[in-house]
Amino acid sequence: MIKPELTIFTAPKPFTDSHISTIQYNAIRSWKKLEPEASIVLIGNEEGVDAVAKELDVHFVPDVKRNSQNTPLISSIFEIGRNINASPLLAYINTDIIIFEDFLDTARHVSNKFEQFLIVGQRWDLEITELINFSSGWKEEIKNNIHAIGKLHSRSGSDYFIFSRNCFQKIPEFAVGRAGWDNWMFYHARRNKWPVIDATKSIFVIHQNHDYSHLPPGKKHYHLPETYENIKLAGGRRSIFSMMDVDYEYVDGIVKKYPVNWKKFWREIEIFPLINSDLQILGLLTFSIFHPKRAYQEFRTWLRIIKNNKRRKNA
Repeated sequence: MIKPELTIFTAPKPFTDSHISTIQYNAIRSWKKLEPEASIVLIGNEEGVDAVAKELDVHFVPDVKRNSQNTPLISSIFEIGRNINASPLLAYINTDIIIFEDFLDTARHVSNKFEQFLIVGQRWDLEITELINFSSGWKEEIKNNIHAIGKLHSRSGSDYFIFSRNCFQKIPEFAVGRAGWDNWMFYHARRNKWPVIDATKSIFVIHQNHDYSHLPPGKKHYHLPETYENIKLAGGRRSIFSMMDVDYEYVDGIVKKYPVNWKKFWREIEIFPLINSDLQILGLLTFSIFHPKRAYQEFRTWLRIIKNNKRRKNA
């Protein structure tokens, strides 16, 4: 029996909405193309997940720790993914992401160079509304569609995280599917001096577009209370890192320092105290220098909160 090199784990949404069900089914079936070198784990007892796990013959772990809003916690999801087997490589992927063989190939190559690392990358957005026929030629067809009508997503974040087993062993109790926790992954890796590697040019991933009807009240997650809690757990807004904060890239089988232009140079200056010091005041200082208008607005908001709290106490 082949021992898996990589464990892919995720916490799917319920298989109740027809479109969400279709894109999640497509994504998981694409991951299965990496078996037996990769092992797949579906986490959480959301409706329909157990049936899909059984049908596709992948691991299913129903019990996951949740917050007071019943949202699964990232800390528990990562712990389950880590403990399902002893694979040297781990990957969390959003359940709407289609991957190819280059996902595992890149992870292998990077792990031969570094003991600890984080691999991230941009995605290609594509409208997919039907089940994919995974017969011969499916990869070429979907890649042709991407080049014709797809769109490369901005460098705001990553829909997958590949890392070595000895990384991310302790994670705050973030809510999955809400903003903030993925940005913390970048921040935590840079704080720990692990190479954060942009694999956009080597790992081709496709995000199947969808709406946000599964979220209360059907809007994007950026302004939900759980997002604000995630940001608080991450250490505040200064810890909101992104693809702008990678320090390496993987291109043509080679890991090399990420190219530095003036925007990247000044960003590295800005985050230097955040990743090299425990003094938050230094991070606030550099943020104020580089973003004075935003810093002033945040300061006024902070003063308003203090005043409102005083009024409540005196009422």
